[in-house]
Amino acid sequence: MASASFPAATFSLSLPRGFARVKTTHASLFPSFSGLDSGDRATCLSEVSYRRSSNHGSWILRAIRAELPPEKTEPMVPPYNVLITGSTKGIGYALVKEFLRAGDNVLICSRSAERVESAAKGLREEFGEQHVWGTVCDVRVGKDVKALVSFARKKLKYIDIWINNAGSNAYSYKPLAETSDEVLMEVVTTNTLGLMICCREAINMMLSQPRGGHIFNIDGAGSDGRPTPRFAAYGATKRSVVHLTKSLQAELQMQDVKNVMVHNLSPGMVITDLLMSGATTKQAKFFINILAEPAEVVAEYLVPCIRSVPISGSTKPTYIRFLTGLKAYSQIFSRFAFGARRNRHVVED
Repeated sequence: MASASFPAATFSLSLPRGFARVKTTHASLFPSFSGLDSGDRATCLSEVSYRRSSNHGSWILRAIRAELPPEKTEPMVPPYNVLITGSTKGIGYALVKEFLRAGDNVLICSRSAERVESAAKGLREEFGEQHVWGTVCDVRVGKDVKALVSFARKKLKYIDIWINNAGSNAYSYKPLAETSDEVLMEVVTTNTLGLMICCREAINMMLSQPRGGHIFNIDGAGSDGRPTPRFAAYGATKRSVVHLTKSLQAELQMQDVKNVMVHNLSPGMVITDLLMSGATTKQAKFFINILAEPAEVVAEYLVPCIRSVPISGSTKPTYIRFLTGLKAYSQIFSRFAFGARRNRHVVED
């Protein structure tokens, strides 16, 4: 995969007459990145201050590091309190079960009351009522997400790990020119607006917690900048996930926040109803058989990686990937060289 980097740059800030000119240095607001396995970090100076000169009535702008008053902090130790949006089916549900197997407490949510009730009932029967909570939440609606936070505080007191998994392509696979307004609104409001609302509320919740917390935003097809024909809107929204995560990381660093982190989580190609609804072309079937894995397999790998982040005590954001570039290329090579993985999930033409 091609790499790109933006070196640190020094620039002058032009001000109207009567203002002093100062130089500021911008370093790694757009961090360098290379390959599918690189970490993503963003740092920047934070605050603008001013000083009035008694002689000239001028103002001087200077980039300084924001300093927050010291706050009481608590260590984050397992078992963790975990909240996962869109967690009544698919990869979200598989992640829930894996966290519960690890001994954590999990809050599930979905916009469907029926699915929440059914999923919570099954999980409680398997893992015990004291570890599972469920509530209805439409991530596209601010008041719903605020209510989700209130519910989490009431039932669990705090959330250690918040995973933004809710997403949609409206089960639509067709060219953008043939896509309805309703489908576009469903995709964009769920994947972009919903993610922003959830990140906002999760950050505010965790800033108020002495133990802080970790937010994981799930990416998807298109997040690496590759084209996503027949589901262009979905790919565009998933590309924005990576940018949003970097921006939030930078904002928290601007405020010198060290105990709230925003990360990216990449499950790769997962066998779900959403994916299989698009298995209608020869190319789609080819890649599904080569690269896709059952949700349970993906969750079994991802959850220990997620749980290791707070344990490590690292103050740097991370990008956890199930399907790395090396793994993908090796599986594609095996298919061409040895015919491996043919007809694993769908019969190819």
